[in-house]
Amino acid sequence: MTDLLDSGERLGRAELEALQLERLRATLHHAYENVDFYRRSFDKVGLHPSDCRSLADLARFPFTTKADLREQYPFGMFAVDRSRVRRVHASSGTTGRPTVVGYTAHDLDVWADVVARSLRAAGGRPGQMVHVAYGYGLFTGGLGAHYGAERLGCTVVPASGGMTSRQVRLIQDFRPEIIMVTPSYMLTLLDEFERQGVDPRSTSLRTGIFGAEPWTERMRHEIEERFAIDAVDIYGLSEVMGPGVAQECVETKEGLHVWEDHFLPEVVDPITGEVLPEGEEGELVFTSLTKEAMPVIRYRTRDLTRLLPGTTRVFRRMEKVTGRSDDMIILRGVNLFPTQIEEIVLRTPGVAPHFQLRLTRASRLDTLTVRAEARPEATADQRAEAARAIAVACKDGIGVSVSVEVVDPETLERSVGKIRRLVDLRDDG
Repeated sequence: MTDLLDSGERLGRAELEALQLERLRATLHHAYENVDFYRRSFDKVGLHPSDCRSLADLARFPFTTKADLREQYPFGMFAVDRSRVRRVHASSGTTGRPTVVGYTAHDLDVWADVVARSLRAAGGRPGQMVHVAYGYGLFTGGLGAHYGAERLGCTVVPASGGMTSRQVRLIQDFRPEIIMVTPSYMLTLLDEFERQGVDPRSTSLRTGIFGAEPWTERMRHEIEERFAIDAVDIYGLSEVMGPGVAQECVETKEGLHVWEDHFLPEVVDPITGEVLPEGEEGELVFTSLTKEAMPVIRYRTRDLTRLLPGTTRVFRRMEKVTGRSDDMIILRGVNLFPTQIEEIVLRTPGVAPHFQLRLTRASRLDTLTVRAEARPEATADQRAEAARAIAVACKDGIGVSVSVEVVDPETLERSVGKIRRLVDLRDDG
């Protein structure tokens, strides 16, 4: 195994922390000197980059939020002259102004390196073929995966999202060993294989690298069993870099190693912002250590996880993200996440792994309806029993009463990118 590790992965813990401090201090200076937002932010709390003398001192510096990035739209967070920016990506902007990120040539090299490292940790090797079904364009997933796979020495099939029947044909004809895609779209591909009468377990695929949305251990089991592959998690977000910030190792599948030589993680209390000890669950926060075009200092991801010691590598692990603080539903005083419902749906006989949550309000009372698709072979009695089982499990396991509708197969919207699990139909006006 050690002969596959790059120089960063060979560092001891003390060497890694010394490198982190050196890069952190340089990043703080770079941000302060070149980004008006950070200069004002640090000055407001009376801090200067030189006040950072240890890794623990980072906790004294203010957070950066998605709202901050939107207020600086489009290029206010850039720390280099626009002429040095080689690529721009952006979020969809469906809930407001998009967040825009930029990359220098050096940033793109680092990004390709960490994605290549991620692929290798997932079991990928030079010469293998990688089917990339993440979306291309302003979304970071497609191009991030693409250049990382090429950096590792793989052959890339840039399929992007959509045209599902053609994707199934390409997988059969080209025979890739690896697929990189959102877990929800992998289920859409699974449905298409079965619709075409092709056994998904008969394909050439051996590894699936899934990211861009939370997914559960039951989802992993469903995919691994029905495709006969190893399903591993990749983590990233455009504000920090894109895919390749952290990666699950195929040997263990016990959390994602954070590439800490480039991204410094913290976990904080979502309410107070206090840094939590290793092992306690909270909100994930990242500081970039090597980015030139757009360094980020203590960026609040809203992803909920905890930090754990490393296993196959020196880098610490983050537990698989199964929820976001901004995805949390408060239903009659009970906090719940879509992934909790997913766990219940996936273990219920008679229903497929496709579901949607609908929030409505009647007489000032919020109501949650779980709409789950029946499996094609499910009888009317099995559908009724599945609906009852889901309702009971939500009441007993989560503590909320929900309505359940088991709908016909292929009724619910299919994902070609990030899935939308929650539809909020409440009228707050």
